[in-house]
Amino acid sequence: MDLESKKPEIDYPTKWEYKIIGADIDEMTKAVESVIVDLEYDISASNISKKANYFSLNLAVEVPSEIVRDLIFQKLSAHPAIKFVI
Repeated sequence: MDLESKKPEIDYPTKWEYKIIGADIDEMTKAVESVIVDLEYDISASNISKKANYFSLNLAVEVPSEIVRDLIFQKLSAHPAIKFVI
């Protein structure tokens, strides 16, 4: 960790994991497909809310740089089918 900038040192390329939360698994999967075009990724089901109103997916992506990692986060967060990205 770089103590001056308080940012962890990450060696790229690296596998990065996101948790995606939304109301429709199919639409969330389509959102991932539209955002991540030329990168390898794995997507798997994670959790379901008590009333089954929300679902979460785990998304693991091999990212080549911090810029790409942040861009994926921004695009997923802005997609209407996705409520939250962690």
